[in-house]
Amino acid sequence: MSFTPRPYQVEAIEALRKGWADGQNRLAVVLPTGAGKTVVFSHLAHQMLDSLGGRRALVIAHREELIEQAASKLLAVDPMLRVGIVKAQRDDHADADVIVASVQTLAVAKRREAIRDIGLIIVDECHHAAARTYMEVLRHFGAWDGVPTAGFTATMTREDGGLAEVWQDVVYRLDILDMISDGYLCDVRGMSIKVDTLDLNKVRTRGGDLVEGQLGKALEDSGALDAIAKAYLEHAADRPGVVFTPTVATAQQAAASLRAVGINAAPVWGDMGRDERRATLARYEAGEVQVLTNCMVLTEGFDAPHTSCIVVARPTKSAGLYVQMVGRGLRPAPGKQNALLLDVMGAASRHRLASMVDLTEREIGEAKAGKSLKQVAEEHAAAEKRRALAARVEAEEINLFGSSPIRWLRTADGTWFIRLTGAMFLFLQRDPGTRLYRMRRWTQADGVHPPKDDVARPLPEALAWLEQQAKVLAPSAFVVRQARWRSGKPSPKQLGLCRRLGIHVPTGSSAGDVADLIDQDRVSRVLSQLITAA
Repeated sequence: MSFTPRPYQVEAIEALRKGWADGQNRLAVVLPTGAGKTVVFSHLAHQMLDSLGGRRALVIAHREELIEQAASKLLAVDPMLRVGIVKAQRDDHADADVIVASVQTLAVAKRREAIRDIGLIIVDECHHAAARTYMEVLRHFGAWDGVPTAGFTATMTREDGGLAEVWQDVVYRLDILDMISDGYLCDVRGMSIKVDTLDLNKVRTRGGDLVEGQLGKALEDSGALDAIAKAYLEHAADRPGVVFTPTVATAQQAAASLRAVGINAAPVWGDMGRDERRATLARYEAGEVQVLTNCMVLTEGFDAPHTSCIVVARPTKSAGLYVQMVGRGLRPAPGKQNALLLDVMGAASRHRLASMVDLTEREIGEAKAGKSLKQVAEEHAAAEKRRALAARVEAEEINLFGSSPIRWLRTADGTWFIRLTGAMFLFLQRDPGTRLYRMRRWTQADGVHPPKDDVARPLPEALAWLEQQAKVLAPSAFVVRQARWRSGKPSPKQLGLCRRLGIHVPTGSSAGDVADLIDQDRVSRVLSQLITAA
């Protein structure tokens, strides 16, 4: 094998194998975008082959990029594997150990009937699996007759429902916050692009989300595309990025608007010629194109880690779609410190749009065993009601992605902290070997102290708890995100201190940005000294 799986990837494989041993066979794994789902199922297939008694593994995907990516990763895991591809005119399955196939091709009875001896089924982007085509294919290959079946996705949600009829259980999931804290994904900060003339109330809903054509027209008529270009130039001029739009026309116009302000941009879309699209993507990879604008073709299977800006110019009601879009910018890369999200917002009083908050929401239990479609629908309705009643509270708890009033920061080594005063801050300390965290308070006078209720908590819960403690300990002392002074220019005193401390101040930094840099440097030094002393 040419590379070693990460610890959580090993855990996911073990959870699947244990679930199958316990008697369930249609099991799902939910991992955030960038967690390496393809790597996980490639190792899974490699490990399982010896136990299949001569039968083969079948990987099902629905797009060309996903098929090629899966075949490539399988060979990277084990170059000696015989990997066959079945799609369109290709039919390389006769001698293959692992077959990677297009679900559209397998939908043709003659094509799927030619493939025999399948002992393991893997479904990429398995939130699509409730569609009739997938159901027919899965039934044909024995998913309901005991053949071990594994589904992988970043978002176990589907607007049409039905996933509980396919997947018996989600046996492993990893939260996006844990991935960021462990350094597997980069940090993300968000900024809203408010377009007052963009009236989303006039856009109808179909299939659970805003109608693309009407949404595209609203964007064009409101001048939103020019506003996006202006915002990109102001906030992300040096960042390679991807813009998500609802229609081909808006993707093309968004690229034109960006080029008009001096940013080299190019559009890609689904019906674009394959060679032309590949050439455009290659130019982006090479840095010849700074920004890709696209009509919903880069939400799955697109892997460009250097992407450091995501523009959601496709307002959506789907948390799953939103996470897929933003996730394209979260992969770490050399020299990449964080990702910037530019979120296009308009008037939408009658729509509940997905937002940065949805990045950390765990999926509703559509894939839990034994639930009827009616039960799932009732859960969704109840969850929506709870969100509506507790929107303000939830916004305060989801404090990582821009909705909290408190200014959260991280040290150089990734420790979360809240600055309360110049002589006091709170931070999270991770329990060794776990994904649990404990709150700690540091004061200049007394050093580090644990709270009376010293309980280890999962990261989202620990963040929320730490924030509540900050409000109790220093209700008016800590720095809030929206403080007016933060948007002003850095003071000479701030800049002088940065020079003395050797802190690099990026061009265009505000007073708040510089204050954050100083706090991060100071807290990093304090915690480093504590570790050294220990």
